[in-house]
Amino acid sequence: MINGHGDDAYAYDTAITANFSSNVCPDIDLSGLKAHLRACLDTLGSYPEPEPYTLEDRLADRFRLPKGGVCVTNGATEAIYLLAQTFRGSGSAVVQPTFSEYADACRMHAHTVKTLYALPGSRERYRLPEGVGMLRLCNPNNPTGLVTDREILKRVVERNPQVCFVIDQSYEAFTLERLWSPAEAAAFPNVLLLHSLTKRYAVPGLRLGYVTGVPSLLKRLRANRMPWSVNQLAIQAGIYLLDHPEEAPMEVEPYLRETRRLRLQLEKLGAVEVWDTQTHFQLARLRVGRAAALKDYLAKEHGLLIRDASNFEGLDDCFFRISTQRPEENDRLVAAIAQWLEI
Repeated sequence: MINGHGDDAYAYDTAITANFSSNVCPDIDLSGLKAHLRACLDTLGSYPEPEPYTLEDRLADRFRLPKGGVCVTNGATEAIYLLAQTFRGSGSAVVQPTFSEYADACRMHAHTVKTLYALPGSRERYRLPEGVGMLRLCNPNNPTGLVTDREILKRVVERNPQVCFVIDQSYEAFTLERLWSPAEAAAFPNVLLLHSLTKRYAVPGLRLGYVTGVPSLLKRLRANRMPWSVNQLAIQAGIYLLDHPEEAPMEVEPYLRETRRLRLQLEKLGAVEVWDTQTHFQLARLRVGRAAALKDYLAKEHGLLIRDASNFEGLDDCFFRISTQRPEENDRLVAAIAQWLEI
């Protein structure tokens, strides 16, 4: 694991009043979930299920998957490392720039890691390079916010039946682009989807994710999952959230409108280039100065936290990433960056 992931408010003595560095929704009402978890505190005296069977079965029913078609994990990150362990020693390709844990997990488990900056297209007949046995793709991608076209992805999967495709859809709730459903992806024998309940419901402290796909692949994954890797409160939270979807509606369209407004305001500063995005976070590049210096200034002087993106492979020290917050907080960010540029 590299240093420099988002949500590192612990690194600052100053109180952070608006967190642009973590890609979770800022307006999820967790009051019902918190009340439910308080009522479950007595269960802490007992072990959880050694494997989270109940939540897995509930998710399989929700997505019309066969029994064994869901593997619940301690956040999507546990799934990333479990996959690397399960397919230890493979030749793995990672589409960059992206979440560093994909390559880190592969290297930890003796994979040969190949960097790609795009999927193969018609010129390459959609074929991946020789020696690739696993491909890791984030969709929508972190940090760029871009979505891979599902038809292109389908062609690549079909032309490479020897490759296991691991597609991380942790941000699937935050885009209007059409992605593969768990059932659609499970129709392919070589595709696994990663999902994150912690991103969707803004509970990253609970660590709750899951993998969907064909039961035969997930059976191999479960063989390496530690007993009790998902704690009792996380299991209870997952069941509650599935039973009460009305408590945390996701209004994506207005959220993305605010993302576009924030982008326009930043570009008006003249010294910030903002990349196109199809989700709620966006990658930006300073035309002057370094992202690390901007991050420290915003945190210490304004209580605003951004993600220094210079440690993503392929990006330099001018890049930072921000996740859209409430309009008044977004305005504070733009004004604070303007002040920094004047220093």
